[in-house]
Amino acid sequence: FYLVFLPFQGVTEGYNGTIFAYGQTGSGKSFTMQGIVDPSTQKGIIPRAFEHIFESVQCAENAKFLVRASYLEIYNEDIRDLLGADTKQKLE
Repeated sequence: FYLVFLPFQGVTEGYNGTIFAYGQTGSGKSFTMQGIVDPSTQKGIIPRAFEHIFESVQCAENAKFLVRASYLEIYNEDIRDLLGADTKQKLE
């Protein structure tokens, strides 16, 4: 599968960051993105990115941050919000 990072280092400077995973079913996209909690060496990109962002925010002085994240799945032309209350609900 393909994994694309778009400007991620600039997120604490106000730029949007995107991580895009594309590939066949069963190729490891979800595991790469989510990983598992224990052992910590198996954490995925999402928890590692959140750690990086929140460590940067915590160290910043005289700045306010609004952190927003979305985790979307596009499959067979249907879009689902994987962070929403009902992950089976299709988005318009």
